[in-house]
Amino acid sequence: MLWTGLALASWGIWAVLSKGLGDALTAEQSQVLSTLGLLPILLFLAVSARGQRGRQKVSRRGMALAFAGGVVSCLGNLTYYGALARGEKVAAVVSLTALYPLTTILLAVVLLRERLNRIQLGGLALSLVAIWLFNVQDDGTLLSRAVVFALPPILLWGLSGFLQKVATNDLTGEMAALIYLGAFVPVAVILGLREPWPAQVTPRTWTLVLALGFFLAFGNLAILAAFARGGKAAVITPLSGLYPLISVPVAVFLFREKLGPREIAGIFCALASVAALSHETPSPRRIPSGD
Repeated sequence: MLWTGLALASWGIWAVLSKGLGDALTAEQSQVLSTLGLLPILLFLAVSARGQRGRQKVSRRGMALAFAGGVVSCLGNLTYYGALARGEKVAAVVSLTALYPLTTILLAVVLLRERLNRIQLGGLALSLVAIWLFNVQDDGTLLSRAVVFALPPILLWGLSGFLQKVATNDLTGEMAALIYLGAFVPVAVILGLREPWPAQVTPRTWTLVLALGFFLAFGNLAILAAFARGGKAAVITPLSGLYPLISVPVAVFLFREKLGPREIAGIFCALASVAALSHETPSPRRIPSGD
């Protein structure tokens, strides 16, 4: 449980750090510079994967899927950072974007012919309730700003999760994570060549943006460590998805965000939905025959 808790805390901190940057960096600049923060984790995974290379054949298909998942995740990060930079409430955006497993599951149902269990169906219903609660508008507009800005990360992160899910059929968890996070590097190079740089980056901004990359990558490493120590996916996956439990209180305390009863209800529905959507039916255990 220690490593699962560290992943929960790491992703919870990551989710609010971008807000702390304010308008010091654009979303693209945040993505580029935060990649420097994940390099230590990338190096650790590279050393770990190198020791296992001789024991398992590396699948090109799995590598391509993991790399694509990393690229798509970067695009999701850009839209997420952009939403917070536009002044949206952290508590609302974090809670809504945490529903990205909904996209992963729907893709698995359509493309992999997977079936939803009863708990996941309940999570699907709760996610729709959460979106509705955040979307109720007094001015008669069709969609709230929070929902509009949360939809791209939900779709992109969900697609990334699906690609990672399929990639791990051909790769070890360490190798998939290495290639997934490694994809951040070429994306950062491309964005860095296209994006104009600020005249000055303060030490505070450097600290926040490097921490942004580090905590994102460390959350992935902590999840791998939890699985490697015999943790059950049915426990680890739902718990690690509840990182808004860290982000929301931090946002309310640090940024003085005020939440109404409807928003609070939406956050609780979103959290319950994430836990339910991540609940997978365990595979039936084989009973050895007595022959």
